[in-house]
Amino acid sequence: MDIIRVQGGRKLEGSVAVSGAKNSALKLMAATLLAPGVTTLTNVPDISDVHVMGKVLKHMGAEIEVVDKHTLAIDTSEVNSWEAPYELVAKMRASTAVMGPLLGRFGKAKIAMPGGCNLGARKIDMHILGLEALGVSFDTEHGYIYADATKGMTGSDVTLEFASVGATENLIMAAVRAEGTTLIDNAAREPEIVDLAEMLTKMGAKIEGAGTPLVRIEGVPELHPTEHRVVGDRIEAGTFLVAGALAAGSRGVEVTGFNPVHLTMVIRKLEAMGISFERTEAGMRAMRAETIRPIDIQTLPFPGFPTDMQAQAMVLSALADGSSIITENIFENRFMFASELVRMGADIHIESHHAMIHGVRSLSGAQVVSPDLRGGAALVLAGLVAEGTTEVSAVHHIARGYEAFVEKLSALGAYVEHASVPDPEFD
Repeated sequence: MDIIRVQGGRKLEGSVAVSGAKNSALKLMAATLLAPGVTTLTNVPDISDVHVMGKVLKHMGAEIEVVDKHTLAIDTSEVNSWEAPYELVAKMRASTAVMGPLLGRFGKAKIAMPGGCNLGARKIDMHILGLEALGVSFDTEHGYIYADATKGMTGSDVTLEFASVGATENLIMAAVRAEGTTLIDNAAREPEIVDLAEMLTKMGAKIEGAGTPLVRIEGVPELHPTEHRVVGDRIEAGTFLVAGALAAGSRGVEVTGFNPVHLTMVIRKLEAMGISFERTEAGMRAMRAETIRPIDIQTLPFPGFPTDMQAQAMVLSALADGSSIITENIFENRFMFASELVRMGADIHIESHHAMIHGVRSLSGAQVVSPDLRGGAALVLAGLVAEGTTEVSAVHHIARGYEAFVEKLSALGAYVEHASVPDPEFD
C-alpha cells in the first residue's frame, strides 16, 4: 500500500512552479478528436488522469507521441471508434468530455457512465438536454449512453439550469460542427472553458463570449489541427498558496506558472483570514499567518470560490482563532474529507451541506485516508503543520491531479516522502 508520510513542523521556503491545468488538459485532449491530423499540446501535466485520457483516445484509434514529459502530439487521423469503454471511463469523470467531439466528428457516441472521485451523483442531464436541443437523440442501456446525431446537428438556443462546466464544454465541442448558430445561456465561466475555446478557435471554430454567461458558436464544416499550450493549474496554485499560508518561513512561498486573476476569490477569502500575499514577476508569494481569522465560505461556480479549494480552506479554518462555516453547494459528498481531519484533532461538525469548524490550537499527526483528489492533498497540507507524523493512504487520488506533489513540497523544505507499507487488510 502506497502512502505519503509527512513529518510536521518544517518551514517552507522557495519557489514552486505549477503544472498545466488538469481540468483543461483533459478536455483539450478530447477536442483533438474534432480535427483529423496531429494536434500538439504543450504544458500537459504528467498525472494519472491524463494517462487515462490518453488510453481512451488510443482505444479509439488515435496515436500519441510523447514528445517530452509535458508535450503530446496527438494524431487522430485514424480514429475509427466512437466508444469510450467502461474499464477506462470508470477511472475518470472527465471521460464524458469525448461525447461532444465524437458527435461532432462521427455523429454518434457510446459512452460508459462516468467514474472518478466519489463526490456524489454525476448528473449528466444537462449534457443530454443541451445536446438534444441540437438534434441528438439518446438511449441508455447496460450502463452506457448511446448518442445519435447521424441526421446532423442544428444550432439552437440552450439555457443551462446550472452553470455546469462539463455541459458547457460538451455543448461547445458539439456546436462547433452543428449547422447554424448555437447560443448557450448561463454557460460556465471557468478559465478552463476559455482555454478550450481558444484552442478550438485556432482549429477554425467560431466562438464568441467564452468566459461569460452567454456563449455564441457559429458552426463550421471542418476543423484543422493546431498547437496549443495548456493554461496553468489554478487549483494546484491555490493548494501551494495554502501550504505557504500554513507553513512558510520568513521569506514566504512563491507560486509561479499561473494567472493570479484566476484565483481572485480564493485570494480575497484567504486575505480575510489574515494571509498576506505579494505579487511577483512570475506569480504570487504567500506568507505564513501568525493568527488565522475565522471565515464564512460558500463554494460556487467561477468566479465564486471553487469547490476544488474547499478542503484546503478547511485545513486553514481548523486552525483559526474562532469558528468558521463552509457551505458546499457543488458536490454533496465533498465533506468526506472532514472526518479524516477530525482524526488529526480538528473540531468539525457537518450539518447537511454546511461544515461548522471550531478552530483548535494545533493538529496532531495520524493515519488518515485520502477520500478524493483535493481532500487527499489537503490532508498532506494538514500534516505539514501537525505535531508528529501523518501517514496519508489511498494516495492514487492525489496522483490523479497533482504532478510530483511530494517532490515539489520536498523542494520547498517539507519532510514528506512516498513510502510503501504492508496493506493491513492482507498483512
